[in-house]
Amino acid sequence: MTQPATAPASTLVDLGVKACAAYGREDLAARLGKARAGLDDPAVHIVVAGEFKQGKSSLINALLGTAVCPVDDDVATAVPTFVRHGEEKTATLVYDDNPPRREKVDFADLRRHVVESDQGSRVARVDVTVPRKILAGGLVMVDTPGVGGLGSAHAAAGLAAISVADAVLFVTDAAQELTRSEVEFLRQAHELCPTVVCVLTKIDFYPAWRRIRDLNAGHLRMVGDMPLMPVASPLRARAVRSNDQALNTESGFPDVVRFVQERVGGGAATRRSADAAAEVVAVCDQLTSQFSGERDSLADPASAQRILEDLNTAKRRVEELKTAAARWSVTLNDGTADLTADVDFDLRDRIRKITTEADDAIDEVDPADMWPEMEEWLRARISYDLLGNYTYLRRRATELSEQVATHFHEASGEAIELLKVYNPTPLVEERPLEHRIELAKMTAGKQVMVALKSAYGGALMFTMLGSLMGVALGPIGIGIGVVMGHRGLKDEKKRQLEKRRAQGKNAMRRYCDEISFVMGKDSRDTVRRVQRQLRDHYTGLAEELNRSTATALAGATDTAKRSQADRQKRLKDLDAELTRLRQLRERAAKLAGAA
Repeated sequence: MTQPATAPASTLVDLGVKACAAYGREDLAARLGKARAGLDDPAVHIVVAGEFKQGKSSLINALLGTAVCPVDDDVATAVPTFVRHGEEKTATLVYDDNPPRREKVDFADLRRHVVESDQGSRVARVDVTVPRKILAGGLVMVDTPGVGGLGSAHAAAGLAAISVADAVLFVTDAAQELTRSEVEFLRQAHELCPTVVCVLTKIDFYPAWRRIRDLNAGHLRMVGDMPLMPVASPLRARAVRSNDQALNTESGFPDVVRFVQERVGGGAATRRSADAAAEVVAVCDQLTSQFSGERDSLADPASAQRILEDLNTAKRRVEELKTAAARWSVTLNDGTADLTADVDFDLRDRIRKITTEADDAIDEVDPADMWPEMEEWLRARISYDLLGNYTYLRRRATELSEQVATHFHEASGEAIELLKVYNPTPLVEERPLEHRIELAKMTAGKQVMVALKSAYGGALMFTMLGSLMGVALGPIGIGIGVVMGHRGLKDEKKRQLEKRRAQGKNAMRRYCDEISFVMGKDSRDTVRRVQRQLRDHYTGLAEELNRSTATALAGATDTAKRSQADRQKRLKDLDAELTRLRQLRERAAKLAGAA
């Protein structure tokens, strides 16, 4: 159901569709149909992110006034939870299959599926519906797993979700000021989503929360001057149960509610309304242009020839937009080639740095002791850097679309939809890390045998040498054998350690090469997809403009064949049509300007 805030825009779009149908412009009607679909989808995603055990789930529960997201002191949220409006409480598991598989579960068993468990690796997310008024306008609250530190796989997944969010609530508690990893995560989150608010939780538990608030405010000014809202979730929950307004104000949640409802919910509706109104303005301009030439020719027959020449010039200019030599097309092709090369270089540079760090780390440890941890670190590190590569691609693709739009001066509206930043973690997990390392150290028996072998060889060598020189070594030969045995065992251990390190480095490099190969192909596919979106968008606009100018030229040409009576009648009809279009355009322009 359409939001009340978007109802005026929906009415204007419907009027525009009727006008397009009446004038035989199905292409323009289809364009407005896409705008109408955007108005009919009221979903506004608010991602709640932060480190583990900071109170994210408690914040959502307190904000909604009901227990939805499981809260536990010992375990943490393991899979994202999407909470939206519904007539009753429901819970649905969405599995990471191809295509995704959905399974409804009992709402009472929600905790078992959301918190850390064996199923966490199989369930991609949990969809929950609750009958809460704050969600009725289309708000969707997303409870994410803890960030887990800069460079973790959870951080990559969280940033991927933020890239398509309308707003972010970053949660940190009042136990300490923001850490370096939290500040860095906030910086990247703000780059992906401009609407970010830092929520300081547990102010009812830590008496020194005001000092932490002031310190955090200083950190946030360096990141992007984000708002900071101190809250106490238990006070909010108690205030909702007792309907205590004073306690609710003390909890700090009224500011969060206003932010969610007005700035995020209302702001999203305003943006959609403005975009739809801008489409109506553009369509009205095209419809007006196809009638204006004919109307001017009818009103002033003496200048008909000049009007025809102007229309022919406009038609040639529009036809040039459809050619490969058009400036926007050249910009798109050259920009795509540059984008592909730069994104590929960025990916290779990131992988090269990871390989160097992995080599340095392996040189400091024994892979037999640390290999499982090394595997986990490598997967998380690669996931995080691949996300950075996708973020770079998204930013450069946006810049390219703006350049193309500038050169296609007749175009209006956005060139492409917001490019999603993908979560690379599942793709990384699909690639096996085959270490091929002999992780088993020498057993005690083997160490004894190596030592005895070296001792025997050493004792025999020095005993024989003594015999040749006529000197009986006796017990000294035994001591020399013991020393030689110890040294031989030490050298063998060192040799095997170096062998394991070399095998570990080779395994890391093979894995990085495999990821680079796969992700390079994926990023090139993404760039080509952006190119096709831009090409199809502006080619479609060129076709629309070409049809409008052709219709205007045909109408102006036909004026010479009309009788005086027909001219007056047609002029009257055109004035009426242009008046209706002008009125519709003025309403749309007013709505777009207000938005």
